[in-house]
Amino acid sequence: MATTTRPKPKTVFPKIISTLWLLFLSGLAVFILYIYAVSVNFLNLFGDLPNMRTLENPKSALSSVLYSADNKELGKYFRENRTPIEFNDLPDNFVHALMATEDIRFEEHSGIDPEAMARVAGSLMIGSSKGGGSTITQQLAKNLFRTRGEELNNGYLNDKPGFRTLIHKTKEWIMAVKLEQSYTKQEIMTMYLNIFEFGSNAFGLQSASKTFFGKDVPDLEVQESAVLVGLFKNPNYYSPKFKPENSKHRRNVVLSQMVKYGYMSQAEYENLKDTDIELKYRVENQNIGLAPYFRTEASKFLLKWCRENGYDLYADGLKIYTTIDSRMQRYAEQAVEEHMKDRQKEFFSHWKGRNPWIDRQGKEIPNYLQTAIKRTDRYRNLNRQFDGNQDSINYYLNKKVPMTIFTYDGEKEVEMSPLDSLKHYKHYLQTGFMAMEPQTGHIKAWVGGINYKHFKYDHVKQGARQPGSVFKPFLYTAAIENGYYPCYETLDTQVCIPLGDGTMWCPNNADNKFSGEKFTLRNAMAKSINSISAFLVNKLGAETLVKTAKRMGITTPLEANPSLALGVNDVTLFDMVGAYGTFVNSGTWIEPNFITRIEDKHGNVLHEFVPKTVDALSEETAYMMVHMLKAAAEPGGTAYYGLRHRNGLKNEIGGKTGTTQNYSDAWFMGITPDLVAGAWVGGDDRSIHFRTIALGQGNKLAMPIYGNFLQKVYADKSLERSKDPFPKPSTPLSVELDCSKYNNGIPVDSLQQDEFYQVPAPIDLDAF
Repeated sequence: MATTTRPKPKTVFPKIISTLWLLFLSGLAVFILYIYAVSVNFLNLFGDLPNMRTLENPKSALSSVLYSADNKELGKYFRENRTPIEFNDLPDNFVHALMATEDIRFEEHSGIDPEAMARVAGSLMIGSSKGGGSTITQQLAKNLFRTRGEELNNGYLNDKPGFRTLIHKTKEWIMAVKLEQSYTKQEIMTMYLNIFEFGSNAFGLQSASKTFFGKDVPDLEVQESAVLVGLFKNPNYYSPKFKPENSKHRRNVVLSQMVKYGYMSQAEYENLKDTDIELKYRVENQNIGLAPYFRTEASKFLLKWCRENGYDLYADGLKIYTTIDSRMQRYAEQAVEEHMKDRQKEFFSHWKGRNPWIDRQGKEIPNYLQTAIKRTDRYRNLNRQFDGNQDSINYYLNKKVPMTIFTYDGEKEVEMSPLDSLKHYKHYLQTGFMAMEPQTGHIKAWVGGINYKHFKYDHVKQGARQPGSVFKPFLYTAAIENGYYPCYETLDTQVCIPLGDGTMWCPNNADNKFSGEKFTLRNAMAKSINSISAFLVNKLGAETLVKTAKRMGITTPLEANPSLALGVNDVTLFDMVGAYGTFVNSGTWIEPNFITRIEDKHGNVLHEFVPKTVDALSEETAYMMVHMLKAAAEPGGTAYYGLRHRNGLKNEIGGKTGTTQNYSDAWFMGITPDLVAGAWVGGDDRSIHFRTIALGQGNKLAMPIYGNFLQKVYADKSLERSKDPFPKPSTPLSVELDCSKYNNGIPVDSLQQDEFYQVPAPIDLDAF
């Protein structure tokens, strides 16, 4: 029987495999073509990609940092508060927390994680934009090149539903691969940490570490690292400051991920999971930290330099090295606060039940607040808003609103109207203090007011006030240059000098008395006797005084009027400290300076600054003036009791007190061999002051700041400030400074009584 062979059935599996393979290859080809089309922005469908130059030189805004002379960070200038770190700065616990939570295969992939891509693709297929799974490199690409910003999303398809997210992701994939080809893994991670915004105005990990925990990145503990890593998911929702429970929960998720991948034991996790987050929260801004007034004034100089040299102070990461010593600055701020807090209590008590703004007759100035508020930004804004309608303006000026006000017992939350707020602040005395190294002109301490946050006006360089008797040393300098000498004697009698308008200028002494006694020039300056200053300015001429002061660094306008001898023209504390430095520096004036060098972000020196100098005085004249100034701190001098007894300072010190009319301005200038300093105290307006000389004079209001500061400086042995005597001149003096060695006495100018003593004329109190 014939048999037939049944044919084997044909399997369908090869066809299925072939079809799937064909689909895969087709899909791959389409995907490659799509990637290529996006990379070249085919037909402008997808928008641009960053060019290669941007890739090779990725740039993010970096804070410029201001450093003290002892290499402490004083502050920053920034639009985005970002200070870069290096990979070596990262503690292992942070790197492990980051990888365990954000990208466990970071070391293995080439910018794109296939598993993460699959999750993203699945999300997109079901219409969700929450596929997630971006690698650290993709996150860097998104943030560094702003792939989701309008600049790179100007293609035709970018606004079409369903395309925008896909195009964003595609660009991030492309740029991630390019980043991986251009940088090491360590560089990629470091760039990502430096560019990420952690919230609370903290850009980059270093700023975040300082903002939330008050420490540098290398000092982070594992639980702190976990908190910061938790912020990568959502800086606002997981903020440890504003969402502490959310932050704690997210921190524990990060810690559990570290356990999952072997970076932490279960026991360590159990020990940490219930602990609260301990913050040392402080948002960096110009209102806080050391030397805020100085930092603001320095920024004016730095902005000008940057404009002239093509840099951006707020984005280029410059390193700026200053002359400020952080220790001296701290002591200066402490001395100001301690003294001004006590004087303010005294001022409140002195004016209890009355307003302190008074005219020359001691009467309250009418409508003072209404006039003063018109100079404020608040008034100007209201004036613009209501087109000058005074009723509307007055309504809001008198409307109580919640606000934070300054007091020496700390800030207070109150409800107060703008007018009441102005009244509150006008009751406060202000101050300025500056200390400088005379041999270099390096400013070591700068305090421009009592509280920068609430009183922005700087009283060191920005403000100018009448110096009173601290201006007299310029007059005595001119006298010595014109043949007078410290032992020269004059009589304390009234001097009247005719003015060009036919009137007479007849200044009184501070006690309104003339003793008729003889005084050496040295003692006359130490006791600040006005009649003898009037005698000298008449002999020398006011023009000579102007030239001497200008030569020694006074930059404000000075009128060649006899009253200038008593310090009636405004000067700045900045100029005065520089000028007094001339005496200590053997007659050479050095422009006060506060920046030594500027470096770029890589540490390359861009500019080193050399201060301007002027040979203003002879060495002999300068030394004789130091000898004259020392008399103020000797028995009988105006600074003797305060410096020697209250502050216990025993070393050689020179100084000069100053008090202006109605006690509106109180001054003290002090010199030692290696430090010159000045202090000013007064109201923001000249009409605000004490009513008695016992409370308003320079040795009461200003000198204690200097004495307290110097006391603190000498107590800090790390500063190594000298207590040696002032150095002698290099050549012998042409005159004798020991007045007792004049055998036949010292002749009094025989013409003084006859030529200048006049029948008492009306006293020009304005010039006192």
